[in-house]
Amino acid sequence: MNLKTKNKQLRNHAETIFRAAVAAVDPAVAVKNSLRLLVDRTRLRLLDVETPLPSGRILVIGAGKAAAPMARAVEEILGPRISEGLIVTKDGHGLPLDHIQLREAAHPIPDRRGVRATRQILELVDKATADDLVITLLSGGGSALLAAPAEGLSLADKVITTDLLLACGADIGAINCVRKHLSAVKGGQLAQRAAPATMLTLVISDVIGDPLDVIASGPTVPDPTRYGEAEEILRGYKILQRCPRTVRDHLHAGRIGQRAETPEPEEFPANGRTRIIAGNASALEAARQKAEELGYECRVVDHPLCGEAREAARQLAAAASRPVCRPTCLLAGGETTVTLTGNGKGGRNQEFALAAALAINGRDNIVILAAGTDGTDGPTDAAGAIVDGGSIDRGREMGQIAESRLDNNDSYPFHRATGDLLITGPTRTNVMDIYLALMTPET
Repeated sequence: MNLKTKNKQLRNHAETIFRAAVAAVDPAVAVKNSLRLLVDRTRLRLLDVETPLPSGRILVIGAGKAAAPMARAVEEILGPRISEGLIVTKDGHGLPLDHIQLREAAHPIPDRRGVRATRQILELVDKATADDLVITLLSGGGSALLAAPAEGLSLADKVITTDLLLACGADIGAINCVRKHLSAVKGGQLAQRAAPATMLTLVISDVIGDPLDVIASGPTVPDPTRYGEAEEILRGYKILQRCPRTVRDHLHAGRIGQRAETPEPEEFPANGRTRIIAGNASALEAARQKAEELGYECRVVDHPLCGEAREAARQLAAAASRPVCRPTCLLAGGETTVTLTGNGKGGRNQEFALAAALAINGRDNIVILAAGTDGTDGPTDAAGAIVDGGSIDRGREMGQIAESRLDNNDSYPFHRATGDLLITGPTRTNVMDIYLALMTPET
């Protein structure tokens, strides 16, 4: 096999492995595997939780990139037993539904459509009674899509603050801590509004470690974070004084006890259950199986990749550069961050891939993929990129200088020129990112 053919095969295998990972976390399949109407058709089981069907209404609500296929699966299970429902998903991620209304809105920065949809969801749950069942569907993207500014704050206040947090490279836990304390729905407040109805929440996790209070900002679970922590996060990133005065005043008032905190466990409604039905581990296991099926010896990194994208890329590239005796696949999951210092176009996975390409430059036996399982990487049409040891030279031939692009956070034009972009379109799922390196013995 000549070098060009070998390289093409490695790249094709990398994409095949990634697509197998995404297919394994199909939201509709995850719902059907987790939520069942029992044989007597009077009881519903969510994994280990069993509840009788209510004498009142069944309401279905939700938010996230996976909300539409999740809702469609619930419709297949419960059909006309659903009394009412409304979900909000990212633009382009909708699907036709029969019993549940669907709204699309902006992500990752919330917009007025998201606020309107959230207001309608709150109107639904505010009318719920003890005889009703509320089924809530949450997935990655829910924090931006389920948008209800706290009293005294505007959507613009939240947008400015979220923009600042994203630009400084804050991780999702920090971002969502702040979001919860600027919201009327996050941090357990949605469940409070739905009480005394019974609530079952199905979650597809897009957060490292699967913390329920962080995924979609935890609207149906108790919140362990406090106003003071949110204020300290903004101060620690040196952006507190750049936030709107209304935000600063709001957080200060909460810290000194002039505003009610988000609900703690002892204040939380007792008639709710939340369960994770899919996550990054499921995707990695499917990727491992596919890699082995393709003939690779597979190793899964035992810790999630996080932190600055370019540094994590160098670490993975270093591990991939060690000699191997047979075709080998190195797999990892996680979610990195990017601290913006330039004004280019790209996303964390494209930045990761560009830094990895520099690290493996000239190596003809390595291919590295970095991609988001949701099919979207930053404000681009790509999920990520697949690079190899010739990517840097291909870029140079096209007038693309990798180091300059990386310095300007401008990875998208580089990968577009080299043909390295991975474009899948919306996958309607979201379980963080997949990173993989394929290596063959050096010749």
